[in-house]
Amino acid sequence: MTDTPDYAGHAINKKLTAEDKIDIYRTLTRMRRFEQATQKPYSQGKMGGFLHLYIGQESVATGTISLCGEHDHVITAYRCHAHAIGCGMEMNECMAELFGKYSGCSKGKGGSMHFFDPSKNFWGGHGIVGGQTPLGLGLAYGVKYKGQKGSCLCYLGDGAINQGAFHESLNIAELHDVPVIYIIENNGYSMGTSQKRSSAYKDCLAQRADAYDMAWDVVNGEDIYEVRAKTQAALDRAHNESKPTVLEITTYRYFGHSVADANHKKYRTPEEIAEYKKNHDPVNLWKEQMISEGVLTEESAKEVDNAAKKEAAESVAFAEAAEYPPVSSIFDDVYWEVDNNTEAGNTGRHFFND
Repeated sequence: MTDTPDYAGHAINKKLTAEDKIDIYRTLTRMRRFEQATQKPYSQGKMGGFLHLYIGQESVATGTISLCGEHDHVITAYRCHAHAIGCGMEMNECMAELFGKYSGCSKGKGGSMHFFDPSKNFWGGHGIVGGQTPLGLGLAYGVKYKGQKGSCLCYLGDGAINQGAFHESLNIAELHDVPVIYIIENNGYSMGTSQKRSSAYKDCLAQRADAYDMAWDVVNGEDIYEVRAKTQAALDRAHNESKPTVLEITTYRYFGHSVADANHKKYRTPEEIAEYKKNHDPVNLWKEQMISEGVLTEESAKEVDNAAKKEAAESVAFAEAAEYPPVSSIFDDVYWEVDNNTEAGNTGRHFFND
């Protein structure tokens, strides 16, 4: 019988102070409460477009991003709210973006799928399935080109692993030693189709990296200690060897592919969802772990959760009161070259020219 690895005793986790661990719990609860606060205004028609919720997957973004340093960058797909919060974005600017307001992180033009803040090394939020994977490769190449010790954490869903752009990115990453870490957030369902019905594989999805002679691993996404330990190994490989990695992190989402997914209880049983909520919820598991370690009490955990709930409610009020983008801004932030009046921006013809 193989002993279960002691991920809590891993060097990177032993460095965590009590306050660090409370901060992880605070991040988990802020992600959860933000997502929950979006549901009512979305159902009331106050938000446009799609709304892809991350509830149930919070330990993935929290555990991985908690390890990022100055030259580590993050890019993800359209289920991007939690990653943005993990990178340090405020709830107000995120909620305002969902409402299409000018004070939103993308000035009201991006919506749910296009949160963006390069000042925090967060590069989106991308609506095209797998479209962020070559961009993540490019970000990581930029780190290498500048001679920095860093990486790009590029997140994708289990459905996106079949996109051609992803495989092209893997090929280039290994050929040219690019420090990119592809993180497959495997919640088991490619939109509404189970993994076994949508993807051909032998043992796991990350194993496809073998075809590119690339390092890979599978991670239990409900255990933050394990997420951090295995992500750190990938970061060490990126920082010290400029080599890529594929990590497959198993997780689960409580709701459908998007809030508009009316069939999410038809391709999954209610019992399956209830089982995950009861026994595998990452927020509750971390809280229980912290209580057992004497870092949190039920009372202090409740205080953290209430603060997150209050912050989320206040962000809704902020977003509702905020202004919509002025009509005069309609052509702003379309072409960087035009906005910055560069030579290229003043050359040729652009689509909005008369």
